[in-house]
Amino acid sequence: MLNEQNQVELQWNQVDAEAKSNIGMPQYSIREVTGYVLVALNQFDYLPLENLRIIRGTKLYEDQYSLAVFLNYRRDGNFGLRQLGLRNLTEILSGGVYVDQNKFLCHADTIHWQDIVKNARNNPVVVPTNSSATCQKCHRSCNGRCWGPKEGQCQSLTKTVCAEQCDGRCFGPYVSDCCHRECAGGCFGPKDTDCFACTNFNDSGACVTQCPQPFLYNPITFQLEHNPGAKYTYGAFCVKKCPHNFVVDQSSCVRACPSNKMEVEQNRIKMCIPCTDICPKACDGIGTASLQTAQTVDSSNIDKFVNCTKINGNLVFLITGIKGDVYHNIEALDPEKLNVFRSVREITGFLNIQSWPDNMTDLSVFSNLVTIGGRALYSGISLLVLKQQGISSLQLQSLNEISAGNVHIAENSRLCYYDTVNWTSLFRAPNQKFLIRNNRGPHECSKHHMVCDPLCSDAGCWGPGPDQCLTCRFFSRGRTCVETCNLYEG
Repeated sequence: MLNEQNQVELQWNQVDAEAKSNIGMPQYSIREVTGYVLVALNQFDYLPLENLRIIRGTKLYEDQYSLAVFLNYRRDGNFGLRQLGLRNLTEILSGGVYVDQNKFLCHADTIHWQDIVKNARNNPVVVPTNSSATCQKCHRSCNGRCWGPKEGQCQSLTKTVCAEQCDGRCFGPYVSDCCHRECAGGCFGPKDTDCFACTNFNDSGACVTQCPQPFLYNPITFQLEHNPGAKYTYGAFCVKKCPHNFVVDQSSCVRACPSNKMEVEQNRIKMCIPCTDICPKACDGIGTASLQTAQTVDSSNIDKFVNCTKINGNLVFLITGIKGDVYHNIEALDPEKLNVFRSVREITGFLNIQSWPDNMTDLSVFSNLVTIGGRALYSGISLLVLKQQGISSLQLQSLNEISAGNVHIAENSRLCYYDTVNWTSLFRAPNQKFLIRNNRGPHECSKHHMVCDPLCSDAGCWGPGPDQCLTCRFFSRGRTCVETCNLYEG
């Protein structure tokens, strides 16, 4: 029986075409598969999964099958799968079976699959019934049910031979031979510690419906009290501690926190806690990881940035992304889609804007951007806004740090407010510089009343209104500058 110390779980979703040379001893130890087993396009004659007892089917091949075996032979020779060799397989908890087009395979039709598949009525079993004339018969002791012709290759029936009183599996035909209801695949006795595998969870060798919970109800005090014997669910097992590379979500070990929670570390344990605001979500930037080959944000990749709070890398906006790229069959970007960036608070690399929609007069989609990290630079630049004739204000009101790299804002003929910003207050390194040139002249901006709100301090502003100030002259309420504090106004 598998326990916390001897845990063997595998979702084996594919056996490579080269498996003839790779398949070997490690497969003999596999006892459970959480997903599905797919064996296709191979030429080996035997599948060494003889200790496999249970396929859980948490994920199914083609949404139907837990076990799929097909096209395992070489067309121009005598090589191919001849035996399944799954002599200990006694239960498939979810999904069906598909075995077809295995030219040399024998004894697939001598298996009573209805005894293995937990719910055979609702799950398809597709198995050929015409074995080749060259196939040997089952040994006489097998009663016609076998995985191979030898005496030790008989199929062990654990369901269809049970007494009517049994809830599930059994180890004999009598009422006293019923397995515990939490057993999967059969058993060698009636107790919850006698199971071959567990339907739900394995708690130190005992099969249970759920792992010991963090709190127990005390019927005397009418309160929930801490349970010193609590354990975490980890796959089909109850464990005292989650693996170090997993995250604790309430009483479970998970690979990642759900969308409404964020990952934090408490007492050297990574845990999921509910988000009080937008949940942090790190996404790849342009030219990084999943977007390694991308050169710009465009209509083909914009949806990858939904709900992102941190961009690991860079954001680049070129004309081929905004206007479309006929050569690569990429359509023009819908300007409304740019609102996905309103959740972004950090860009670890650089922000490069060399193209922007004609109908957007500012960069307010980045109004929540706090930090530009400059870990990667564009010709030494971490913030570039170049030749955008439609932009009249930046409106980057949350930006308070440009950690590295220079600022280059040039050739934006309608841009105002830029000259009021104290750029050096945003820098964190002494060698950082800003180059601001050939934008709309300050006198022209003032003439058209495009100046900072009076409630802004001399540190400058990002655009019109009291919510665009770098700092306030008097007081601030949230992100808006006010002249006086009033209890009734917040």
